[in-house]
Amino acid sequence: MNPRSVIIKPVISEKTYALLAANKYTFRVHDDATKPQVRQAIEAIFGVRVQDVRTQNVKAKSKRRGLHVGKRRQWKKAIVTLHPDDTIELFEGQELGE
Repeated sequence: MNPRSVIIKPVISEKTYALLAANKYTFRVHDDATKPQVRQAIEAIFGVRVQDVRTQNVKAKSKRRGLHVGKRRQWKKAIVTLHPDDTIELFEGQELGE
């Protein structure tokens, strides 16, 4: 699998932003991606050393719009712990809009 197809996008939330202090980054990954594939993709795309990869399947949520009931699709996320000397320049130097 191509590294760019394994990693879909970074997950940005308050919880994932707090994990940056522990050098942990959260990404939305392909549903069929394995931990070794995620590790290889992160190392190839960002040029960093990965210490640990944890994956989780996020279940679909029910959503309503009037009388119609549906579901969001389920997805897979990976929390990647990097070597203490490495960082990914995702959020550093970004200012919040006022």
